[in-house]
Amino acid sequence: MGTRGIALAAVVGTAALGLGGTAVAAPAGDRVDRAVVQRALDEMARTGAQGVQVRVVDGRREFTARAGTAEVGSPRPVPLDGRFRVGSITKTFVSTVVLQLVGEGSVGLDEPVSRHLPGLLPDGDRITVRNLLQHTSGLYDYTDALPSDPEGYEAIRYRTWAPAELVALSTARPLDFRPGTGWNYSNTNYVVAGLLVEKVTGRPYGEAVARRVLRPLGLRHTHVPGAAVAIPGPHAHGYQRLRGEVDDITRINPSVAHAAGGMISTTADLDRFAEALLEGRLLRPAQQAELTKLIPVAGEYGLGVERSTLPCGVEVWGHGGGIPGYSSLVVGTADARTRLTVSLTSAPDPGPITGAEELLAEVFC
Repeated sequence: MGTRGIALAAVVGTAALGLGGTAVAAPAGDRVDRAVVQRALDEMARTGAQGVQVRVVDGRREFTARAGTAEVGSPRPVPLDGRFRVGSITKTFVSTVVLQLVGEGSVGLDEPVSRHLPGLLPDGDRITVRNLLQHTSGLYDYTDALPSDPEGYEAIRYRTWAPAELVALSTARPLDFRPGTGWNYSNTNYVVAGLLVEKVTGRPYGEAVARRVLRPLGLRHTHVPGAAVAIPGPHAHGYQRLRGEVDDITRINPSVAHAAGGMISTTADLDRFAEALLEGRLLRPAQQAELTKLIPVAGEYGLGVERSTLPCGVEVWGHGGGIPGYSSLVVGTADARTRLTVSLTSAPDPGPITGAEELLAEVFC
């Protein structure tokens, strides 16, 4: 829960992730073939997705496409303006707020977490804010302590979790490595980052995200649901197989993901957010540079964003997310001229999903 989902490794494919290389500018706009995009989506729906919707920005042109259905047993198509759980794309919103606070002098990137959250982490004097945002803290991922099988997850599906409980699941285990010496994608980092935002601003992290990002950008269909189990507005449904029966997994309590993956959005809102972030309209120049700064120990992961070099040589930046029923991805070129946002809902009996690499290649290559 709150995992990377289809980001970037699963969508792009292992051959396209973490290759490094020299930045290559995307070709000129207005060149994406909608028919090729549609074929890729149809393949994704055929092989493992109940439904899929995308938004493509190609220079000055923008279009949406979809495949599959919104619900099992219904011909209703996936709504092109449908809401969905964005999973770990939440991390990019939270990182943006933290970096804004850094730019304002309220937080230091390289100061220990204990300065703001004394006593929360046994190693809080050694773990810095940067370590949290770049997954170099060594904190054990609390989601690894939760049941991941359908039967086990059903027992906690509607439970309301306090963020301190999630952190406690992590701190009951030793660090995976000494802070700053390794990299491990851990949802615990962003639960702590959310608590940091709350301590510094004096408001719930969702209110900080809304005031600093959502409202300024006019993202009216994006919100932090807290413990609310329903997805408001039009949306497609996600499924799993539970005790041999088709189980609609759309309604869950997302408090288990907190600031690591609890948000709900649309392709239009995520695209607008990605455009503003990549163009540097949300952060001051110094923090914008930190956002995409890569260090050897962290590989291709910056501060809440990830770089991937596609097989054709084009570099894209973004994040993906997964939470029961939903996988998502938002990526764009560094200049933000070409962008792709994807939401995929799970089928009851998914196979290995194919078509994603073709989609990325058509949009960016």
